[in-house]
Amino acid sequence: MNATLSKLNTAAFRKTAKDYIIIVIGAFIMAMGIAVFLVDAKVVPGGVSGLSMALHYLSDEKLPVGLMMWVFNIPLYIWGVRVLGRQFGARTLVGFSTNAFFIDLLRGSIPGLGHIHLHDHPHIIALQQNDFIMAILVGSVLMGVGLGIIFKAKGSTAGSDVLAAIGQKRWGVKPGQVFMTVDFVVILIAAAIIQIKGLALDRSVLALTLYAFLLLFVSSRIIDVILDGFDYARSAYIISSKTDEIAKVIMKDMSRGATAFEARGLYKNQKREVLYTVLSRKEIGKFIDDVKAIDPKAFVIVNNVHEVLGEGFRPRI
Repeated sequence: MNATLSKLNTAAFRKTAKDYIIIVIGAFIMAMGIAVFLVDAKVVPGGVSGLSMALHYLSDEKLPVGLMMWVFNIPLYIWGVRVLGRQFGARTLVGFSTNAFFIDLLRGSIPGLGHIHLHDHPHIIALQQNDFIMAILVGSVLMGVGLGIIFKAKGSTAGSDVLAAIGQKRWGVKPGQVFMTVDFVVILIAAAIIQIKGLALDRSVLALTLYAFLLLFVSSRIIDVILDGFDYARSAYIISSKTDEIAKVIMKDMSRGATAFEARGLYKNQKREVLYTVLSRKEIGKFIDDVKAIDPKAFVIVNNVHEVLGEGFRPRI
């Protein structure tokens, strides 16, 4: 019994340690996107990171972005722990602390490590000068990948996440509305500061603001991909009077499984058989053609599938 408990504790410890390592890796990737590609481009991602960038511009770049992010996140973190409990615990603290540290590290803002200026690398500067959109997209992808990895490991970077969770619990406000409001306000504040300071050199403030919203869209889609994965399969419901013939196509021609269950059509109050199957993306087109050839009046519903566990499909890692 003790040996079994010891193994379980060891496995749990390893899993937790792995999650923390993944959070740190995600924080570094996210920091790369912000520190190297977005800060000097004057494209603000919204939230606490965007507000920190705005103060960085307002102080004539004297206030380090990462330090400001950490300062803003501490009271939010404490508030989140008090209101929401331990779900905003150590993983969140590690997430936003390491992210802030890596941002200042990469920008040479940490005393003793000022020689690190990755954002000043000639290739990075050339990319921003010659292909600004690509630089923004790279920053967006890195930010989205980093956040997605952190969320995948059950971590968080505090900031807007805390406000969204508290808003939902206390006032019933949907998280999406909180994110949209906070990001919109922060981007407008940053745009005003950039305009006042005259920091929009070769581009208009309006263009930088639109790039900021593009950044939010791209990074949010990347986060979804990291969390849910690509739609690598399709499921199909088939309602037809020729289900036997269609089932033969599924099982014999396509070597896939299918499930049949009895249903009742309410319009005509008739009982009929419904088929359900899961196919790969490349198979679904041919399958629909085969179904229409067998029964042109067949009713087919196709859905995206993020993951399938079972014979014939590879599991996600």
